[in-house]
Amino acid sequence: MRMHPRAWLAVAVVVVVAVVGGWVAVSAGDGASPDDDRAVDVLTGHDWTHLAGATAGPGGVRIVGLGGRIVRQDGSGGQPNPPVNLRGPRLAVSGPVEITAGIDRPAGQSAVLALHGDVPVVYDEWRHNPPGLAVTVTDGELSLAVWDGRGNEPAIRRRATTAASAAGTVTVTRAGGQLTVRLGDTSLSVTDPGVFSSGRVFFGADAAPSTSPSGPAGWTLTSLRAAGLDGGSATVVDAPTLGQPAPGPGSLRVLAEARRKLPVGVAVAAEPLLADDGYRRLIAAQFSMLTTENAMKPQFVHPQPDRYDFTGGDLLADFAAANGMAVHGHTLVFGEANPRWMQDAPAGRREQIMLDHISAVAGHYRGRVAEWDVVNEPLSTDSEDYEDGGTGLRRHLWQRAMGETYIDKAFAAARTADPGAKLYLNDFGLEADGERWDALLGLLGRLRERGVPIDGVGFEAHIHEAGDRVTAAVLQDHFADLARLGLSARVSEIDVYGDPAAGQAEQYATALTACLAAPNCTSYTTWGVTDRYGSTTESGTYPPQVGDDLIFDRNLAPKAAFTALTRVLRG
Repeated sequence: MRMHPRAWLAVAVVVVVAVVGGWVAVSAGDGASPDDDRAVDVLTGHDWTHLAGATAGPGGVRIVGLGGRIVRQDGSGGQPNPPVNLRGPRLAVSGPVEITAGIDRPAGQSAVLALHGDVPVVYDEWRHNPPGLAVTVTDGELSLAVWDGRGNEPAIRRRATTAASAAGTVTVTRAGGQLTVRLGDTSLSVTDPGVFSSGRVFFGADAAPSTSPSGPAGWTLTSLRAAGLDGGSATVVDAPTLGQPAPGPGSLRVLAEARRKLPVGVAVAAEPLLADDGYRRLIAAQFSMLTTENAMKPQFVHPQPDRYDFTGGDLLADFAAANGMAVHGHTLVFGEANPRWMQDAPAGRREQIMLDHISAVAGHYRGRVAEWDVVNEPLSTDSEDYEDGGTGLRRHLWQRAMGETYIDKAFAAARTADPGAKLYLNDFGLEADGERWDALLGLLGRLRERGVPIDGVGFEAHIHEAGDRVTAAVLQDHFADLARLGLSARVSEIDVYGDPAAGQAEQYATALTACLAAPNCTSYTTWGVTDRYGSTTESGTYPPQVGDDLIFDRNLAPKAAFTALTRVLRG
């Protein structure tokens, strides 16, 4: 259907961001851009097809907002998680530099262009925001938010409003020690905290839902150029290739292959994978299996009822394929890490929401994911749920809507969506005898009696306190219990508190020894590579207060735990 010309009030705006002598100027005008032979094109000929919510076409890159937000483990909060073009171009900059972007938007639609000094990183359920800025253009308004790398929220927020039409000109100038934003008679001034001091610029783009009932949501990035000014430089750098050098003979993956053909896996964060060269090389060199740490959790992959975001999961799956690694998908159904819209859904709608989600996500990765955590952490942390004949199931949105049968339905839906994948139930605290292990055996017995297509159980093995200690004899007994039920086992998420280092090394080695000794133990996976990006990093800390639970330290150097694992694999 042809749209009436008045129904689409297109506004072409060029946003200019200039960094001069430590000061930034941002201006928006009616489509004009500096005529500078030094400018490089960051849009044409570069990859914008993997930016969440983006569609590349002959007129530029169409941006539709996904509304991604990150809730806390208890389901509260909602930290914004706007997209970043992880697989696309970035800039290497030095000295004064200017960036221009063409924006074509309908009336009532906001357009957001973000420039990050480094990629934001998601540490479990918290997004660490590096220095950067976001420019937002709306009808008659230009706003600027500046992050200084010291907190989740912008350190500076400024906006200029006016009665001028949407075709007006907005100018933001950073010069003489001031960042000045002008629109009509309104003027605002701020100081730059050094958003590009890293020498790199990564790009993001987002949109808010359209406020016009007749106009389509979204906007178009029609151009993006950068140039050095007054001795500065700006160079476009495309994202690195996914394939990495072959692993060496002393790597974990080569030693494990020689010992028992045991996959040695690792949970991987999508955000730093193509921004941190050492992180990327370490993953490909040491591990033969990859677990999607956050990218396939419901709140990341399904941010809105009608919107899926497969960009992070696709990056991890493509990286694994390029480096001969299997993929373990984490996770289809979880009582935590659910977007707000899922949490707020009426109980009567939840079963269909869950089934549709499994069908879409597992179907999207059919044939690319070897294994799934279909149901994650179904057992309760409340002792009362184990008393007086209680089954020990955790009470959450899925269990409250369907009772225990949510597990049956989830596994059946996963088998239908991805028949070739192995299907796992995953939980913590299974390494010790007690009520959790007894409750799990009871649950598995009932599932088997009902014909639920479950293939195995993941033992998270988070060793964070003295009471979490793993003993080889108990772990091997539990693996044997599963074997008698015809089920596989896997060490799925091991990380170990690192004080003392010798104790950490012993616990990593003990779990691996038990796995190697059990024919039905199918893989051994650490919950992260390096403390630099470990999930035990304390939320909300700037700079991040990282943990010490993984086998490589924050500088990517191997710890005693890594050496202990290689010794076990060498026999």
